[in-house]
Amino acid sequence: MPKSRIRKKADYTPPPAKQGQAIKLANRAWVAPVMLAMFLIGLAWIVVFYVSNGSLPIDSLDNWNIVVGFGFIAAGFGVSTQWK
Repeated sequence: MPKSRIRKKADYTPPPAKQGQAIKLANRAWVAPVMLAMFLIGLAWIVVFYVSNGSLPIDSLDNWNIVVGFGFIAAGFGVSTQWK
């Protein structure tokens, strides 16, 4: 019985036009400074509110100053999701 030939498949090589292209990633250098700034602004807002016995930073907001401070901190966490 004759033996059949074994077909060898050629290795795949991508077309030459696609080999030289590199994937460009977005520059996210702004994320860390903005995130840290939001954290620090929120923390400073709350600390100033407590140290001044509620008269600063905005007197008319009363206890809502705490919410504003935590809002800055929450915004910092929101920005941190963009960090890679």
